[in-house]
Amino acid sequence: MPRLDEVANIALRVPSILVLDLLYKCDIEGLTENLKAKNEDMLFKYKYVIWNMFYLAHLTNLVVLIMPLRHIVTLYLHVLVALLLYMGHQISKDYVREEVQLGYEGAVYLNSLAFNRFVSAMTSQIILSTLCAFLMKTRKVWLFSTHMLPLLARLLTVPNATLLTVNTFSMGLTVAGIGLFLLANLFVPYRLARAAYSELLHLEVMELYRLLALGISLWNQFAVPALFSVFWFVLFAVQLCSNVMSSSVSATFQGIMFFLLTSVSECCATPYSLLGLTFVVSYLALGLLNLCKFYLGGFAAVQNENVMHRGVTEGVTLLLLALQTGLLDMQALQRTFLLSIILFIVLTSTLQSMIEITDPIILALGASRNRSLWKHFRGLSMCLLLLVFPVFMAYKISQFFHMDFWLLILVSSCMLTSLQVTGTMLIYCLFMVELFRSDPIESLDEVIYWVNAISRVLEFLVALCVVAYGTWESLFGEWSWMGASVIIIHSYFNVWLRAQSGWKSFLLRREAAKKINSLPRATAEQLDQHNDVCSICFQEMSSAVITYCGHFFHGNCLRKWLYVQETCPMCHQTVRP
Repeated sequence: MPRLDEVANIALRVPSILVLDLLYKCDIEGLTENLKAKNEDMLFKYKYVIWNMFYLAHLTNLVVLIMPLRHIVTLYLHVLVALLLYMGHQISKDYVREEVQLGYEGAVYLNSLAFNRFVSAMTSQIILSTLCAFLMKTRKVWLFSTHMLPLLARLLTVPNATLLTVNTFSMGLTVAGIGLFLLANLFVPYRLARAAYSELLHLEVMELYRLLALGISLWNQFAVPALFSVFWFVLFAVQLCSNVMSSSVSATFQGIMFFLLTSVSECCATPYSLLGLTFVVSYLALGLLNLCKFYLGGFAAVQNENVMHRGVTEGVTLLLLALQTGLLDMQALQRTFLLSIILFIVLTSTLQSMIEITDPIILALGASRNRSLWKHFRGLSMCLLLLVFPVFMAYKISQFFHMDFWLLILVSSCMLTSLQVTGTMLIYCLFMVELFRSDPIESLDEVIYWVNAISRVLEFLVALCVVAYGTWESLFGEWSWMGASVIIIHSYFNVWLRAQSGWKSFLLRREAAKKINSLPRATAEQLDQHNDVCSICFQEMSSAVITYCGHFFHGNCLRKWLYVQETCPMCHQTVRP
């Protein structure tokens, strides 16, 4: 459970971000353009004051946002005391107005109704004064009792007309006291900034790694991801309630999804809310990946963290796509549709991470001959989900948008995801077939290689089709620098590198097979004379090949070894054909 100071560290900073978000949405230029004044000089002064107040509000909230927690708590306590004092003066004002309206000017203890009104108001004022003194950690309750002057004057049977003056005087005293307090603490922000600067100088931050360490320390101290996530959830909850009260929601699945997407898009119209959505998506992706790990391997699998499976990739992807496509500058409806596409890409990236988690687990189940039905069921059900869900996503998004280059990229990513899962499940099936056979499949390694090769060829063809379609659209359709850059990047990473890797793998296997076929086979007499196991798999040898350095190995074992390196496992001499 989080400690109270950790909760306060986040909760007390959220209002500052909310105010900064509101200030960003304010159209100050439109406000100043619509101002009217007697002359140009007064209009300039009005604009000058408004713009300075706007910048001062930004600066104040930024200072509050980065203040240490103890100073933020002190600030909120002072604000709370100010509100309590305002409440006390409001009670006194209402009491005085009621007395003036009723017109009774005698002693309060001689009239039961007047006495009840006085006791009720005085009790409230005493509680407020005591509470203010408690919050300020002082026993001088009289410092917070100026709002009680009208009640004391009424107790002394001061005329009703004079009570209004006393009430105004008490308010003036409170305002003067607050003004003196503010003047006395006017340079506190400057002293805090100077102290922080002195600490930085004391640290002697001259090297990059020290500066990075300082940044990480401040990041952790302010709990930036949790802070912006809480801010975004508060913003989303308010927006959701506002939309529910202002419009009717369709009961269909499409209607609810569009309503939620609209609410989310309205909560990413500023840099602050977009940053909050980035962290929320990162946390959601992390939760989904941890749920996948827990479902496949239990609690121990969740503890084994991979830096690439922490949701960071998904959050950064959303932020970069939003900035690149100009999401903040769009109208609400355009932003909703663009955000749905960006979230689709982020979800596809999350599914790819889930495949990276599932793939080694399901293959290990098949290769290790594990007979736990529950483990096999969990692995196969996860593979089935990762096979069907991308196809469903591609079908749904193709119904909403017209087919173009960008949509083809999205659909192709779903197809690649399903192809990867299909290849994994085929290899798993081969392992299970070998498990139920009485004798092992000698060419299993070759079969697995060709299954992987066919899967990679299909992925290569999909990527090639995407590049061909994008090139055709750029040459004979609407050409843009953005589209051309995406085609170049897609061609390099998804076409050229795939082709290069596949061709290199093919050449290595062909060379290894050529070397194995050229090596002499050991006769039965040579095997009896050797009388040893294969030094690669440590199994008995009924057949073997002999290298030119005189070492015996299984043919399949040596072939797998030569896929990795071209030297003898025993003496490290080059194995020549």
